[in-house]
Amino acid sequence: MTKKVWFQVGIGMIIALLIIKYVVEIHWIFSPFYIIIKTIFIPLLLGGVLYYISEPLQRLMEKKGAPRWASILTIVLLLAGIVTGILLMIGNPISDQVNNLVENAPNIEDKIMDAADIVLDNKENLPPQIETFVDSVSSSIQTVMMTGSKYIVSFVSGTVTAAFTLILVPFFFIYMLKDHEKFAPNIYNLFAGERRTWVKETLADIDNVLRSYVQGQVLISLILASMMYIGYLIIGLEYALLLALFAFFMNMIPFIGPWISLAPALVIAVIQDPILVVWVAVITLVAQQLESNLITPNIMGKSLDVHPLTVITIVLAAGNIGGFLFIIIAIPTYAVIKAVVKNIYEERKKIKEAATKTV
Repeated sequence: MTKKVWFQVGIGMIIALLIIKYVVEIHWIFSPFYIIIKTIFIPLLLGGVLYYISEPLQRLMEKKGAPRWASILTIVLLLAGIVTGILLMIGNPISDQVNNLVENAPNIEDKIMDAADIVLDNKENLPPQIETFVDSVSSSIQTVMMTGSKYIVSFVSGTVTAAFTLILVPFFFIYMLKDHEKFAPNIYNLFAGERRTWVKETLADIDNVLRSYVQGQVLISLILASMMYIGYLIIGLEYALLLALFAFFMNMIPFIGPWISLAPALVIAVIQDPILVVWVAVITLVAQQLESNLITPNIMGKSLDVHPLTVITIVLAAGNIGGFLFIIIAIPTYAVIKAVVKNIYEERKKIKEAATKTV
């Protein structure tokens, strides 16, 4: 029985749960490691994204005979030039729209509060479920307003953390460009024989999954954000550039990203002109359909092979567990785990077939 897969998996799950239980109970021992991981995780993540975006260019340059230092220098200067160019092109429009939004914030707030008052005054005429939801939202808003100073302090500390993160990102990024070939050998050289081959192939599959996801999702997000920006300009929606920029980051979340970016656009549309709500919904629907039926299949193909229902389930669970950051990393993490499990299954299948042939 001990050789059965279900028994080994069960024992492994029990051991994993026990480890998690004791880590939680004696967390003070692991708190320094948690702080270290928390500090470097975001810079490492952003550095990895930049690496996978720029890796094709580095590979092309070195294939043409450029030395490693020249490819790194070229990529860094090129990214700096792109960022500078983007800031020069959209910096002033974004600044104007932000200033305009800040100036109109009291008016927007008044209109939202007037709408909220109408809903609260008539909530008794609403179905019980909606009435309960309205009470919950109202209570949440009051809680936020009562603890405003706490959120201001959190915002200030978050700004400091973000600045520190931005300083670390280039170091991780340049290190990855310089020594990325050394990572996998340092791991699979710890093993020997067939296990070494399996680890090498598994790491290669993980690298392919992450590369396909990052490069594909960034390109898809850029295309969708551009489509939404053009659509918002056509219908004359205010703050079109800010909304498109928000959509770019939200579209990093597969399938449901465009719908998340819909919320602020609808709010602006309702305040500006209620008829624009229909056009904003149409633009989002068209973008979503093009993304799911045309853009994503042609850009990412079957590289991840994750069903949309699975994506939605993973994203919702990740959001409840760890918020927005977990939502961003949930899908690639799932894809990596899936690749590892698939390789384990194929390896066990090979071993079983070899044993059968021997007998």
